[in-house]
Amino acid sequence: MGELALWANDRLDMNCDLTVVAMEGWERRMLWEETGLPFIPPSPNMPTPDTARVYPGMCLIEGTNLSEGRGTTRPFEQIGAPFYDPEKLAKALNGQDLPGVHFRPCWFKPTFHKFGGKDCAGVFLHVTDKDTFLPYKTGLAFLMTAQDFARDRFKWRTEKYEFVDDKPAIDLLVGTDAVRKAFDKGETIPTLFAQWEEEEEEFREARKEYLVYDE
Repeated sequence: MGELALWANDRLDMNCDLTVVAMEGWERRMLWEETGLPFIPPSPNMPTPDTARVYPGMCLIEGTNLSEGRGTTRPFEQIGAPFYDPEKLAKALNGQDLPGVHFRPCWFKPTFHKFGGKDCAGVFLHVTDKDTFLPYKTGLAFLMTAQDFARDRFKWRTEKYEFVDDKPAIDLLVGTDAVRKAFDKGETIPTLFAQWEEEEEEFREARKEYLVYDE
């Protein structure tokens, strides 16, 4: 967060009097479990490091009518809705060879929130390789597959989200309407990511001067 603050302060012309104090004993490739520190849940729906690991991608489910597992003990790790076949959904996702993750078919019943008290069919994410796992790509792949399997029942959320009611929740979560429009046009995940490769490389280069910790 400190590195991002340095980048934003400079590139977005914020001109704050900003000082970032570096942490001692931390390295960029460290996982939370390697810090030796207790994990303090920042939210009731972020109970473990495993939740935090999948959240950057699976939070996108909040922009749909599907359950992101709120109301269960493993939110964001299990996702689905009453109208899916979990075996077919898991098979389709595992067939995409997404790095560092395996999808297990599952059933769950949220105690509250979307589909509260109803049986939901979906998948449970098992991160098998924390170094190669790509949460955002995984989240988009899940959304695209879920949309394909239930085009008549999959919906983008239209209710107010985070106090905003003038744009779809998925657009707020992603930061643009381009992803939603690409999905609705039937573009593929490889096509989407190929479009972003140049921008990703430009950002990696631009961020170098703001890094506090060695890569």
